[in-house]
Amino acid sequence: MLTDSKIEGWLREDLGHHDVTNQVPGDTEGRLVARDAGVAAGLDAALAVFEYLDCEAERAVAEGDRIEAGDAVLTVSGPARAVLRGERVAVNVAGHASGVATKTREAVDAARAALEDAASDRTGDAGEGVDDVRIAGTRKTTPGLRGVEKRAIVAGGGDTHRLDLSHMVMVKDNHVAEMGLEDAVAHFRERTSFTTKIEVEVERPADAPRAATAGADIVLLDNMTPAETEDAVDRLRETTADLGREVLAEASGGITVEDVPDYARTGVDVISMGALTHSAPTLDLSFRTGAE
Repeated sequence: MLTDSKIEGWLREDLGHHDVTNQVPGDTEGRLVARDAGVAAGLDAALAVFEYLDCEAERAVAEGDRIEAGDAVLTVSGPARAVLRGERVAVNVAGHASGVATKTREAVDAARAALEDAASDRTGDAGEGVDDVRIAGTRKTTPGLRGVEKRAIVAGGGDTHRLDLSHMVMVKDNHVAEMGLEDAVAHFRERTSFTTKIEVEVERPADAPRAATAGADIVLLDNMTPAETEDAVDRLRETTADLGREVLAEASGGITVEDVPDYARTGVDVISMGALTHSAPTLDLSFRTGAE
């Protein structure tokens, strides 16, 4: 939830001790305009900034809409001093969020295209029999902006993954080093609610069945090549068939948009990418006042 205190913090950071730049009399109108094509996101946060300053603001597009260079994404009116004070914060947050959404959409589209091509090769009909793979974010978010960035991932068609540490147990390499894989899963299973999923990180294909047998709900295939990932998925599917329950396979570890097609074809259920947030370029937005 975007609180007034967070918005005030953003504004105070930009205004400093005394605003000598925006002492402009009268009222004005403005619009937030895209200078690049991409996917719109962060508009709720930008609106909240202007509304906090008692301006009237309205979206011109919806979160997740594709936008072209020159498209207005938001309009605002109010006292010129307030509009100009909110401008930079609104541009920065919406530009950053739109960059995350755009990069996410690129990954989602790349995965979908790869699966459609694979299905076409099998059946001769594009789109027929296409499996699904989710593109997900990670906790590699900017401190203080996780909510904005996670919403931007959703706007781009991705999955948020866990929002924070309370949403799921993730048994990582350090846990395994301290307790061993099976004992670590048992340790956390005893201490969590039946509603809490357990994900286990493995670094070798042979350990994927071990994690499933130990009780993992999701197996994270960490830093594996596409070939290793496909091997791990095959092993995991054989094991889950014997177990009689579904265990999701997730690929992660330095995966880029360019890598997505190769991983999508491995049969994984989820491809998680820290690059969606920590390496997304800002979508170039501009704030303009006065007549168009």
